[in-house]
Amino acid sequence: MKLISFDLKADFAFFRKPDTNATINLSYNIIHRPAILGILGAIVGLEGHKEKGKLPQYHEVLEDIGIGIEPLNHDKGSYAKTNIKYSNTVGYANKGTNFLTEELTLINPEYRIFLLLDEKKEFHQKLGNYIQRGNAEYIPYLGKNEFSAWWNAASYREYHFSKKEIRDKSVKILTIFQKTNILKDNIEVRLPDLFNFDNTESPFIYFERLPKDFDLSLMQYDLREFAISNYQIKNAQTLENLFFVEELNAYVQLL
Repeated sequence: MKLISFDLKADFAFFRKPDTNATINLSYNIIHRPAILGILGAIVGLEGHKEKGKLPQYHEVLEDIGIGIEPLNHDKGSYAKTNIKYSNTVGYANKGTNFLTEELTLINPEYRIFLLLDEKKEFHQKLGNYIQRGNAEYIPYLGKNEFSAWWNAASYREYHFSKKEIRDKSVKILTIFQKTNILKDNIEVRLPDLFNFDNTESPFIYFERLPKDFDLSLMQYDLREFAISNYQIKNAQTLENLFFVEELNAYVQLL
């Protein structure tokens, strides 16, 4: 297994929330796992959605890749946004009237994507090689095809990692992590250590409900609660798929 990362960015991004209406459309602030799988599929040239009710080829081939997401150059977990208005005058779309819609679009989003690759698998190996060289079969984009994404091959990194036993009271987690426990009085719940944070920047905690995968029975997003913080996290030993990265002296969660 090989752990790598690369820094993905674009001028704009729009990851549409499916529970918003057609007039005012909201975007997820942080790129999510299903969107990253689509980008990885574009990089290695796998097919996308072709048939309703059937998962695309890229999902079937790459779904077992461990993915970690670290937002970069953000404001306490959030990116600047702009409201873009569109007017659709196509008759079949609006029944003869002008249809107006708005999208709250992210400005200059950037994410460090961690990938746990199995080098014995053809497309995993191909993906690692393409990312390292800065190549792609199809142009990747962040949510909409006019928001093309790119990465600098110089941002490619390989790491030494392990499932290191957590003995400290609190640890640093670079990526977003899944917040699964909501029991108020559970002593093992993952909590920020409010007296232990990176003093190079203002302390913050950011929460967002993001798609983790697809619900295959309903063919829609499987939404989960996620968080990111520069506080160190207590009781992190209860988190699944948490890996210690030696070069970063910190942990990442790969889902």
